[in-house]
Amino acid sequence: MNCYHPADASWFSQCRFGVAFHWTAQSMPASGTACSYFEAVDSLDVDLLVNRVADCRADYLLFTLTHARHLVPAPCAAVDRLIDGYTARRDLPADLIRACKRRGLRFFLYYNHSCNQAEDAAWERAVGYHGADKAIFADNLCDIVGELSQRYGQDLDGWWYDSPYSLDPSGPNNTVSTDMKGYRFPWERFTQAAKRGHGQRLVSYNPGMQPHLWYFLYTTHQDYLAGEANDLVEPPQGAVAPNGLANHRWICLDNPDWVHSKPQTPLVPPRFGRAELSAYLSACRAAQTPLTINVDIDQTGAVHPQTLQLLASL
Repeated sequence: MNCYHPADASWFSQCRFGVAFHWTAQSMPASGTACSYFEAVDSLDVDLLVNRVADCRADYLLFTLTHARHLVPAPCAAVDRLIDGYTARRDLPADLIRACKRRGLRFFLYYNHSCNQAEDAAWERAVGYHGADKAIFADNLCDIVGELSQRYGQDLDGWWYDSPYSLDPSGPNNTVSTDMKGYRFPWERFTQAAKRGHGQRLVSYNPGMQPHLWYFLYTTHQDYLAGEANDLVEPPQGAVAPNGLANHRWICLDNPDWVHSKPQTPLVPPRFGRAELSAYLSACRAAQTPLTINVDIDQTGAVHPQTLQLLASL
């Protein structure tokens, strides 16, 4: 196995905070009638969304590509080869990237393989999660990630990969729901696919939401800590995490469900006051640890005004 040379994460360590949106196929409008996911993709106002993030003086945007269902808000031949009706005509990440570049924001994508306890059973079958030859399944995921990585090139600054624990039972959080037949998912090859088009792109694998899970490594072939948590937990002690990765925190500001999935339900206001959030952000800055702040967003792209006010006040 070749020695892995981590990407230069120094620019990331100098970021104050970024905004993340779990805008997914499950997102519902806070009021009114929901449309289909791909109709929502076509109508999302990316300039308005990115301007809101930039006006809060955030440094980057982290946007969800796939989540519980593997519906992709972009064209993707590697997905189309497997199943019909799972990709969009509009390339939403490309439009978001252009808007971010205009406002000086970096851009990350969140990716979930969507093979999690049959949340998308049709996709699990199509991608080969339950197939006899798990190498074919791994090839399919690498093809998807590699195609999108190559397309966005140097404009895609990082990937944040979720649910590795549904592919690999070796970690402390095991939700594998297929017989892996002793096959170990090829994380190193997956990282290579994630770096196509931009060798210095940052990659992270999320071993779980709580601090006692954070530091497990499915592979050393990654660059920064996933650091996911609902709350303001375990302030960082330095720019490098205990497992050697560049440090990072991702907290949920408002909706602890992360996705605004209940129709005709008001947007959730912030759960933390300015003093509390500011103190946590200051601790992150002192440790050169970027803080990603997940923000409740509905299907129309609306965000709670109190959330925008709080972020701007930081």
